[in-house]
Amino acid sequence: MEIKVNETPIRTSRNFLINNLKLENIELPKKLKSFENVEISELKTKKPSTKKLKYGNGKILEESIFENANSALKIETQNEDIKIKYNFDNENLELVNNIEIIGKENANIYIEYISKTNKPCFHNGLIRTVAKENCKLNIVIINKLNNKTNNFEAIENELHEKSKVNYTIIDIGGKTSVTNYYSNIIGEEANNDLKTIYLGQNNEIKDLNYIAEVRGKKSEIDIDVQGVLDGNCKKNFKGTIDFKKGCKKAKGNENEFCLLLSDKARSIALPMLLCTEEEVEGNHSTASGKVDSKTLFYIMSRGLSYKEAVKLIVKSKFNKIIERIANEEIKEEVLQEIERKLS
Repeated sequence: MEIKVNETPIRTSRNFLINNLKLENIELPKKLKSFENVEISELKTKKPSTKKLKYGNGKILEESIFENANSALKIETQNEDIKIKYNFDNENLELVNNIEIIGKENANIYIEYISKTNKPCFHNGLIRTVAKENCKLNIVIINKLNNKTNNFEAIENELHEKSKVNYTIIDIGGKTSVTNYYSNIIGEEANNDLKTIYLGQNNEIKDLNYIAEVRGKKSEIDIDVQGVLDGNCKKNFKGTIDFKKGCKKAKGNENEFCLLLSDKARSIALPMLLCTEEEVEGNHSTASGKVDSKTLFYIMSRGLSYKEAVKLIVKSKFNKIIERIANEEIKEEVLQEIERKLS
């Protein structure tokens, strides 16, 4: 099956080759058994919403979630740490999940996808978050799937007055990893802070489509993406901040930087600012480049090999974002996985 995913909210010239991602030979699971190898905090859950997404990863994948999900959770936060870990193994190779988070009180939420098998896996998921007035949520999503896995994630947020939602996305796994992130920032003085790291190798594909619609007065959106590509990896980054009528004195920033460790790696980026309101502040930047030769020489002059020096540079780029992970055990697991991939 051929599918189109991650369409940009506004079409650009076809020459940019970034309006959407076309994928061939994607087999969607039809009859799914329950995904059993999931670790979850002890909390009460309900049935999540099946309300249509504003953007998402396209009709085919969206319908698959609402009709065929083999893991579905609705969570109401209560000042606690919430951990959800999906462990893919030989008996649990396919996951279609629907997670809804209702932020009533502050919480730290960790959602992990981990391969404990070398077999090809499949993941298609939705994380929908509603942050109520004055609520603060720290949400960490970690992709540590193997390099034979297709991974699709749709994230949709709604932020109300004076709410704050911090997202940390660690995208370091999967053969094809596609993320669609949409925030509807409707509350006055609401704040959405999104930080992402990605690591792509070999023939992997990374496709990130981040969209924020800013409606609340004095609200803020900040997007910072730091990535590394090696081998023949291909990456598309699409970042859109849309200042809607009524969002006076709102602020929006987006930055993406890609470090290229190979001459064959390809990075395409499309940052966009849209505006129908005055008295707003918007900034965007994107860049890619190779490892600085002077920095590399300096580190190697201290006795490190080329590979060790590159590894140190990559980890230093990622460290500021990884430090946002409050759970020390999860943070250490992420660092170990990056170390393994760079070895």
